[in-house]
Amino acid sequence: MNIIGNGRRWVIKLGSGILVRHAELDQEFLAELAAQIKELRSAGRQAVIVTSGAIATGLALLKLEKRPRSIAKKQAVAAVGQIALMHAYRAAFARQGLPVAQMLLTHEDLAHRKRFLNARRTLQALTAMGVIPLVNENDTVASEEIRVGDNDNLAAMVACLWEADLLLLLSDIDGLYTADPHRHPGAQLIPVVHALDEHIEAYAAPSAGPTGVGGMHTKLEAARRAAEFQIPTIIAQGRENKLLSRLWQGERLGTVILPLGGERLPARKHWIAYTLKPQGTLQVDGGACRAIVQQGKSLLPSGIINVEGNFDLGEAVVIADEQGKALARGLVGYSAREITRIEGHRSGEIERILGYRYQDEVIHRDDLVIL
Repeated sequence: MNIIGNGRRWVIKLGSGILVRHAELDQEFLAELAAQIKELRSAGRQAVIVTSGAIATGLALLKLEKRPRSIAKKQAVAAVGQIALMHAYRAAFARQGLPVAQMLLTHEDLAHRKRFLNARRTLQALTAMGVIPLVNENDTVASEEIRVGDNDNLAAMVACLWEADLLLLLSDIDGLYTADPHRHPGAQLIPVVHALDEHIEAYAAPSAGPTGVGGMHTKLEAARRAAEFQIPTIIAQGRENKLLSRLWQGERLGTVILPLGGERLPARKHWIAYTLKPQGTLQVDGGACRAIVQQGKSLLPSGIINVEGNFDLGEAVVIADEQGKALARGLVGYSAREITRIEGHRSGEIERILGYRYQDEVIHRDDLVIL
């Protein structure tokens, strides 16, 4: 079964390592990319590009050898590079008769449900009009609190936002290896991953290059997000000759990470589990664990044994067992201060303790996702 070639909607993430060559934006690569995107379009595929490269391009234009350490300087470098990056994309794609559009996002945009849905509608409208969206994190304004942090995970979020059929993570490495091929010449490429378990994740130590962030570790994180939404991921060498064309024709390249199978996690629950940043943790007893995981029940205050973090009503938290292992995520119906007062008590006692009651559940099952 050619699940890659049959996929109609492709999200393609491009790393800085393949966009920038010899300290300059690689115009020839962009020209070839645009030609392949045109072929995809002719074959009935749609594409959204998640592009790195703003900071790397800014470094080249400003003749800086290293990424600045301060957030303000990073944002300034990104502001310089973003203009040149988008100009280069527009010029390359215009030669193929393809219009492009820029979308700058932060985690805050995706965590806010209304803005999340607005972003989805914009992507749908652009692709329906034949425009190629160019998505990047808004590095010029993003602070640590509102950053996604790396474009691999941003690409996975965009793939789920757009309900894509394929996530393609392109960088300067051929795929997932049994060890770092730069340090271990005998490392073997893993062509297919059926399940992202601890054994597979042990192959990917966190790393970062001089112009980018992340590494194989973030790519596997992104693939896990996509897999939970039944989206396959390919990790491949972005400079492989005619890569996109060969993929849609069915050739196997790089590492394919298959989805888990079964039903796609509902979009809202995927948003809760994999887009929102948890603001705290609720530790629960064994009875609550069984009720949530085995019986699909809501989380009641009686099952809570500890509250960590300072969160407000409606924010996301982790639900952990007595050993601290994460079991689920959900949106709380009460603040951390309120839950601390009602933990261990029955729902019928909430109004007596607080003087009011929003609902019986601390987290309703409709707002709860098993991990």
